[in-house]
Amino acid sequence: MDRAKAREFCASLRGLEAELQKDGLPPGAIRLGLCPPFVYLAEVVAALAGTRIAVGGQTCRPEAQGAFTGETSARMVKDAGASHVIVGHSERRRLFGEGDAEIRARLDAALAAGLDVIFCLGETLDERNASRTDEVVLRQLEAGVRGLPGDTLVNHVTIAYEPVWAIGTGIVATPAQAQQVHALLRRQLGELAGQDAAARTTIQYGGSVKPENIADLFASPDVDGALVGGASLEFPLFAAIVRLAAPAAKAR
Repeated sequence: MDRAKAREFCASLRGLEAELQKDGLPPGAIRLGLCPPFVYLAEVVAALAGTRIAVGGQTCRPEAQGAFTGETSARMVKDAGASHVIVGHSERRRLFGEGDAEIRARLDAALAAGLDVIFCLGETLDERNASRTDEVVLRQLEAGVRGLPGDTLVNHVTIAYEPVWAIGTGIVATPAQAQQVHALLRRQLGELAGQDAAARTTIQYGGSVKPENIADLFASPDVDGALVGGASLEFPLFAAIVRLAAPAAKAR
């Protein structure tokens, strides 16, 4: 989007939040957030001021400061008014060569700066076809969160399972496929941080999320939300996804 479209989207989203409250959903039953490009971050923060809608950065550097021209530190993301940041997105892993250790460094830097983290993981098509899904996502999960206290996971980290083969392809994991991986991740979180923390940690699904599939995905017991990509560029599509989340929110 450009700046004008971003402002228009935020205005529409404010209206959607008010609509949800009028429908009787208690505040916080559905948590909404936007992660715009950094150049629009402060503007989106201002446009959503006074709402409960979170704003996050799309990435951050692991270093607190230094000579990294063109990069953005976690402290800068926080200073721009954001409350969240994404780390480990598949495009960052694939296009920019970010490995598990670097992603963990970014996650630690974000937490140290006072940001909540959306930590992404997921397998490629080749890895799925080679029956390596479990191996890959468990490796990524352990590298990303091992050693974090349970309270930190529950309150400050969201896990986002994004099968790379389903991102931007129009192909979506079936609810059964998504549930299988989400349940696997939650079981491993139980080993890493205890069953109570695992049960309360948010695990989102991301990968060609759209209104046509979101209700079935949200019916899965271990799918707690969605990391929406392409469908978030058209407000009617995004709004439809949010509205379809309402029954799941009421049920939980």
